[in-house]
Amino acid sequence: MKLKTVLLATALTSAAYAAQAQEVTVMSWGGSYTKSQVEAYHKPFTALTGIKINSIDADNPATPIKAQVEAGNVSIDVADVEFSDAVRLCDEGLLEPMDVAMLPAAPDGTPATEDFIEGALQDCAVANIVWSTVFAYNSDNVTGEPVTIGDFFDTTKFPGKRGVRKSAKATLEMALMADGVPSDEVYGILDTDEGVDRAFAKLDSIKDDIVWWEAGAQPPQLLADGEVVMSTAYNGRIFNAAVAEGQPLHVVWDGQILDFDLFVVPKGAPNKDAAMKFVAFATDTQRLADQASWISYGPARKSSGALVGKYSDGKTEMAPHMPTAAANLGNALVNNFEFWVDKDAELNERFNAWLAN
Repeated sequence: MKLKTVLLATALTSAAYAAQAQEVTVMSWGGSYTKSQVEAYHKPFTALTGIKINSIDADNPATPIKAQVEAGNVSIDVADVEFSDAVRLCDEGLLEPMDVAMLPAAPDGTPATEDFIEGALQDCAVANIVWSTVFAYNSDNVTGEPVTIGDFFDTTKFPGKRGVRKSAKATLEMALMADGVPSDEVYGILDTDEGVDRAFAKLDSIKDDIVWWEAGAQPPQLLADGEVVMSTAYNGRIFNAAVAEGQPLHVVWDGQILDFDLFVVPKGAPNKDAAMKFVAFATDTQRLADQASWISYGPARKSSGALVGKYSDGKTEMAPHMPTAAANLGNALVNNFEFWVDKDAELNERFNAWLAN
């Protein structure tokens, strides 16, 4: 009996240790965005399950997935990626499929498949936020008030350096809108050689004034330091710098480009089952609403909207700062992920050649 008791105790201890030792490595974009995920997703998930979250960051979390999967040496369990990257990686067989049946229903019982906004559920990905690329300015360093995407490209009216993401995506669309192309015609025009030439011609007009950025944390810093007077940026990063840090930074919503970020699980993730548990937990109604109290990105579930209230400072109402607020959608462009799945390599090759000249 004593031996059986010892063996049973040992088995229970081993099982408890195995659960305790379980980990999930989540790769995201860093800065205030990762902080919002740590507070809204990571900490409560660990508190509930005992599963530790290892949080790591990259300039673009989609980049290491292909290399890791093809090398058969995957260390990432969950990654937060942009829409076109999620679709492309899935098409290339580099991601685990997502079973939507694992996703919890809304509090009123509405199935997840009906509660997520259109496009948020993909074969290999589940969206968590709606965000946008905008441009912003530092009012200490600008005379007057920029109000249109055209003002970003007008260095006569608003002299000074411009911060621009070192990527064809979003940069070319903004160039065309600044050149007078209506938002609903942008992708039709960008799908032609003449349209691509037109976008690069517009970029030529400010090329000598551009400071390139690659990580989302850079634009607020460039603006705060006075290295640029305006910069394209992720709207949540500007919100954080302005509201949490008190910087005199202002978002211009005209010409914003709306996009999703989605959770994916790389093929061969070492902790696949725990990773799927994390994705289901992090994209439930409450968790997505909780994240919106840390950064101004809209939740990807309809039922989360009513739960979005104030910023974590307890006084700033978040709704007006969301890219999806009605007042901010006047000249918005929704990212065409199918276009970028097809054209990403071609247009970035052209973009890199343009940079080198």
